[in-house]
Amino acid sequence: MPTTDSPTTDSRTALTDDDRVFLARPLHGFLSVAGGPVPPQPRPVWFEATDDGTVQLFTGPESLHIRRRRRDPRASLVVAAPVGERERWVAVDGSTTVETDGAHALAQRLAQRYWDLDDPARAADLAAILAEDQVRLVIHPERVRRLMF
Repeated sequence: MPTTDSPTTDSRTALTDDDRVFLARPLHGFLSVAGGPVPPQPRPVWFEATDDGTVQLFTGPESLHIRRRRRDPRASLVVAAPVGERERWVAVDGSTTVETDGAHALAQRLAQRYWDLDDPARAADLAAILAEDQVRLVIHPERVRRLMF
């Protein structure tokens, strides 16, 4: 099955330009945090691929993602094209860091991507998110896999 690669990056360890275009869409990613001997429990998340090649999301400072990464910092995010489109997915695996800055700005950007903020209910949902403490969970890719056909 064909895959996409960029000649300017190591497509096994870095996102390609084509990956970034795909990941800029309002798609859900499924995040799995290693958590040591406990089996991963994938969760759908909003995410952002950054210019520096990392992938970030926001979450509460005591969320399951954060508690599990304290035991094991590895994580994987898988993003797939929706039904009705040609089959495609990108998987990013790597170690994570927790950043205390920028989470609310990230939440605001992602809410604009995923929600219609002119809808009063969605605007209220965002206000509730912004009223809570948030951190950024950043995945530093060590392996990037993809499939497209």
